[in-house]
Amino acid sequence: MSTAELNKQVMQISTEDRALIKAVEHGLPIASRPYAEIAKNLGTTEQDVISRLQQLMDNGAIKRYGVVVRHKELGYTANGMVVWDVPDDKVEEMGMCIGKYDCVTLSYRRPRCLPDWSYNLFTMVHGSNRDEVTQKVEDIVEQCGLQNIKHTILFSTRRFKQRGASYTQKDTAAVNNKTAKLHLVR
Repeated sequence: MSTAELNKQVMQISTEDRALIKAVEHGLPIASRPYAEIAKNLGTTEQDVISRLQQLMDNGAIKRYGVVVRHKELGYTANGMVVWDVPDDKVEEMGMCIGKYDCVTLSYRRPRCLPDWSYNLFTMVHGSNRDEVTQKVEDIVEQCGLQNIKHTILFSTRRFKQRGASYTQKDTAAVNNKTAKLHLVR
């Protein structure tokens, strides 16, 4: 998509859609019907919220919509980022195989940084302890046919705050300030 096409799409986002994006960007309300809660706050219907979110995803305004898993709260105290050196023509296939396991929350491709870093597939594997994570990785290796694929488990030693991207301004009073900047948090 060209820059001109992207700018045209950005310009077409309505005020209502911007309010909807702001309403969901920091998480859904904890409720049996979160989209109904959002709809109530925006003065619309639950079906309208769901339809508009789907349209925003379809036209690329929202690239990804997912869950941020708080592993510790789910009982996973050991987390290992497994880095794999997969042949480039097999990355998608292997990533899909690894990503289907319940213990895996991330499976994505990254560019190699040769000559120092040959790994191109990253997967996050969770367990209640390091031995469990190691065993799960061994099971994945066996079941996905990765016996000849170089890999390393990088265990987490610290926990950082997890959150999605933020596209609204932190200080709404700064909106009229000419030096106000849009904050993108990754």
